[in-house]
Amino acid sequence: MPDQGKILAVDDTPASLKLMTDILKAEGYDVRAAINGELALHSATSNPPELVLLDIRMPEMDGFEVCRRLKAQPETRHVPVIFVSALTDTDEKVRGFELGAVDFVTKPYQREELLARVRTHLEVDRLRNHLEEAVDERTRKLRESQDQLRRSLLDFITAISATIEIRDPYTAGHQRRVAHLAMAIARELKLPEEQIEGLNLAGLVHDFGKIRVPAEILSKPGLLNDLECAFIRQHSQTGYDILKSIDFPWPIAQIVLQHHERLDGSGYPNGLKENEILPEARVIAVADVVEAMISHRPYRAGLGLDAALEEITRHRGALYDAAAVDACVKLFREQGYNLPE
Repeated sequence: MPDQGKILAVDDTPASLKLMTDILKAEGYDVRAAINGELALHSATSNPPELVLLDIRMPEMDGFEVCRRLKAQPETRHVPVIFVSALTDTDEKVRGFELGAVDFVTKPYQREELLARVRTHLEVDRLRNHLEEAVDERTRKLRESQDQLRRSLLDFITAISATIEIRDPYTAGHQRRVAHLAMAIARELKLPEEQIEGLNLAGLVHDFGKIRVPAEILSKPGLLNDLECAFIRQHSQTGYDILKSIDFPWPIAQIVLQHHERLDGSGYPNGLKENEILPEARVIAVADVVEAMISHRPYRAGLGLDAALEEITRHRGALYDAAAVDACVKLFREQGYNLPE
């Protein structure tokens, strides 16, 4: 069986470590094992893996400290870390994500769950690395191959967008529909096609930061508590952090960062006001609210088009860009626009 990727498994319990490595090796992964934090750090530094599966409760050096040190070293800073632990406390999970972990797998786990999360995060990391390399390469050849560059960017962005839908099936298609509506609004506003193209790509990844939100929060059927809401609110900053190092021809990362900002400063993460918010982010903010209210969610049925348009109209010029609101209402009311399936 071909090598599916290099993984470092860390657990101070020999039986647990053997179980995890056996499961991964049976799927073709190249697995190295470490029985404590010091050995894990040495192994990761000398030969960086593509992914680390890390226990938390270990003597001498716990998993949190191992993760902190991995993220502090240039050789391992970008290696995804998944905590595999019996801990279920949300505060502990928040701490882990703040240290740079990408996911949690709770013991005892199902074999299929472990493998699914490993596959997802290996794919996300490879897509990000591949995208960054592709953008650098294509940008150098922009003058001779601009059309090919843009097709490649769209393909990569679409692939990244699809990874969110895998983890959050309840909002499948959300990013694509928001991008479609945002482009329609932008054309109604007569924005330049070059700007609209960047807006489309930003719309397709505006919720990319949700890749680091636990799946059980994304798909929770009831209302979220304050801590869970705070966790969700980190997604725009997380998306920016992931995308900011990629040299796009458009301010994709900044648009992703700002799409929950509001004109009166009540938005997040930075409380920006009015013209401090990019025009593209103001358009996506309107499209995002309308699509979210129309569509079904785990915690409520869709509220319908009338409620969505009433929301943006009521807060026109206060929360939402007035021109974008007017263009959106005109699309639905006068031009028969419908969100794509």
